This record gives sequence, structure tokens and C-alpha cells, in this order.
Amino acid sequence: MTIKLKEIVVSVFYGGFVFFLALQAPGSSFKDRQLANPRVRAAFQEKEAALQELFTRRQLPFPASRIFIRVFKKEKQVEVWVQPQAGGRYTLLNTYEICWVPGALGPKRRVGDNQVPEGFYFVDRFNPQSQFYLSLGINYPNASDRILGKAGHLGGDIFIHGNCVTIGCIPITDDKIKELYLLAVLAKANGQEQIPVHIFPARMDEAGWQQLQTEFKNNPGLLAFWQNLKQGYDRFEQSGQIPQTTVDAEGRYLFSP
Repeated sequence: MTIKLKEIVVSVFYGGFVFFLALQAPGSSFKDRQLANPRVRAAFQEKEAALQELFTRRQLPFPASRIFIRVFKKEKQVEVWVQPQAGGRYTLLNTYEICWVPGALGPKRRVGDNQVPEGFYFVDRFNPQSQFYLSLGINYPNASDRILGKAGHLGGDIFIHGNCVTIGCIPITDDKIKELYLLAVLAKANGQEQIPVHIFPARMDEAGWQQLQTEFKNNPGLLAFWQNLKQGYDRFEQSGQIPQTTVDAEGRYLFSP
């Protein structure tokens, strides 16, 4: 019989004291490594059963193998969508309130502008020891940001996180980040390499788009940028599938299929 150890405890004698260090054993899974952190274990203990019940009520298989995150700055909302089966349409699972959105509507273009980015991103890191409890990093600046932003001064370290304070990030409180972080850990553990995160200035439906056009009629450059984002929004709304996104030489997003 082979036993795979998830954790090795090593004692180290230094300065007259014995310190015990927990090291991850070779071959431990992503989920195991995350669960080695007390905050992640607490998230699973507090939230997993309730999430299972939510999936059951929505007639969705738990855990989700693929999730998708949409952010709407004006409405202060984070949506979590799940794909019940490979190739199927995504279904809205839950909506979390953003407790504070810094800056104004519009993309992030330089370090220190206090802006939340807008565009098409993905989760690129998990931080179980964040100063804002738990946090999911997004890959800002992306290719579009590097073309359209202020060269060499773009900033970074944009997260969806706990607490209710931020400078350019997306805080949803400690309680709600436990749920979102848990869902993201399970999706990655089930094989989802990239979790898409689409960030919009507002809902880009007909009413929302009309309001943006009216409010920002004197800013045609910003409206042109948002019109490009709306193409990606409309693709998902119509198909229930996340469009593949690339960026052209001018920083515009291109979508397929």
C-alpha cells in the first residue's frame, strides 16, 4: 500500500528554540496546497455545504468544473457563472455586491490613477494569505492595456478580495470572498487552467448602453473603447459561451468564434 503524504512536519533547532515547519510533500495537489492555509480551510468548513445546497437548488452539478466571473462597476456587482457540462451554456450561479468601487467609470491606464481596470482578463494567482483576507489576482495589465496605457507606468496587482477597502481593486467582504475563492479553487482543481474575468463599466444591455452614451456623449474615445467591450458582452449574452479574445495592434479586442 502506498501512502501519499500531503504535508511533512520538519523540526528546526535555532537559537535555543525548536521551530516546526510544515512543508508540502511532493505530488500534493493544488487543492491540498490551498487547504494547507487556515483561511482556505475555514472557507471550506464554513461555505462548502451551503454552496452544495445552492448548486442543488439550481440543478447544477457540484463542484463546477468551469466558472466565469463578470464585474459591473456602476452596479457594484460581481456575477459568478458556471458551465454545467462541457460545451454547454453557462448558467448564472450567484451575484455578489461590491462594497466599494474606487475611481470613475473608465479603464485603468496608469499606476496611481485609482481606477479599476475594464476589459477581458483571467485569474492569474491565488493568494490565501492576502492582507485583505483572501484574494484572486487578475492579469492586469493585459495586451490591450499595454498598448493603450501609459507605457512603463501601468501599475498592477489588481485583485478581487475581501475586506471593504481598496485602491483600484474589487472588494466583496471577507464573507463573500470565502465563497468565490472556494469556487475558484475547486474549478482549478477540476482542470480549469484559466478562469475568465470580464470587467465592464456597467451592464451593456440596451438600457445600460443608452445611458452610457448619454452620460459620456462628449467623450467619443471612451465610448469607442466601451463599444468594443460591448461586442464581447453581446457575444456571451447571445451564445452563453465565453468568446475567445485576442488583441490587435491598436489595442482593440477581437472575438471568436
